Amino acid sequence: MSLTKFEKNLQQLIAQTCQFPPKTVERQRGLTQIYRVIQKSGKLWQENTSYYADAWQKTWLFFCLNLCESVTGKCYNSELSSVITWLNNHLKWVLHNEKSKIQEQANRMISNEILVENQFINILETLKAPEDVPPMLETVRKWAESDVTGELRNHHIRGRKDVTCQLLILRRLPPETNWKDLSQELGLPVSTLSSFYERNCTKYLRKFGEAEGYL
Repeated sequence: MSLTKFEKNLQQLIAQTCQFPPKTVERQRGLTQIYRVIQKSGKLWQENTSYYADAWQKTWLFFCLNLCESVTGKCYNSELSSVITWLNNHLKWVLHNEKSKIQEQANRMISNEILVENQFINILETLKAPEDVPPMLETVRKWAESDVTGELRNHHIRGRKDVTCQLLILRRLPPETNWKDLSQELGLPVSTLSSFYERNCTKYLRKFGEAEGYL
């Protein structure tokens, strides 16, 4: 396999780094150098997605654990590919998995329902018209609006302090705003909003529902 000058220099740096035992200062210093070289090279696979940073973190952890030894996967083999190709292939694989997870979660989202112990409990099922507001719904609304602890308004999507659990919970209460309209209004993908809501906001609803004896 023919290597470029950049790849040869990187392979040399890897060989030097792998001479030192795991968890030593020298190994960590070498990994830091490799990280900087790769970042500056412009050869790292890039995608404009909300989950890229998380995918890159997972990929770099995999890289550090399996570059010199086999810890969580197959150890890097320089005879099979360049380290950049190996790294990018794993990054693409993680990105694909993250995308699949988000799509799966979005598909599982059911309007106004909370996931509790593997069952969706529709706490707003009896609502038929604006004047027919169940006491439970009004209690939930007042709880979300007051947010005494501040946890709902402080929990927001990364980089968007205006998109909080408080906002999403209130907007999803009947008459709810559908995800598509929220997406257009807030300028965020449906998958990002629904995934954040399911992962982060429903736990507050569940906690409140349990405290009130609804669940």
